[in-house]
Amino acid sequence: MAEVENHSSPPSDPAPSDPSTPHPQTGFNPSRMIGIIRRKAMIKDLAAIYHAECLAYCQELLELQKKAEESLIEMKAAEDSRRETMRPPKRMKKAR
Repeated sequence: MAEVENHSSPPSDPAPSDPSTPHPQTGFNPSRMIGIIRRKAMIKDLAAIYHAECLAYCQELLELQKKAEESLIEMKAAEDSRRETMRPPKRMKKAR
C-alpha cells in the first residue's frame, strides 16, 4: 500500500546547538564593559611602551650609523692624504 506523507506538520525539534558556542547575552552588562575598557587601557599602555622602546632602538642605531660614517670619512681622508704625498713616476709610460 502507499505511504501517506504529512507536509502540514512542522518538523521535529531542530538539532540542539553546539554547547561549545556561547549564547549571546541579552541586555546591558556593565561589568563586561568595565573589562573591555580595562583591556583597552592596557593595550594603550603596552603600545606606548613598545613605541618608546622602538624610538630608543632607532636613536641607538642612528648613533651607531653616525660613528660608522665618521670612521669611513676618516679612513678615506687618510687614504686621500697618502695619494697626495706620493711622488709622480720618474718616467712616463709610453702610449702605444
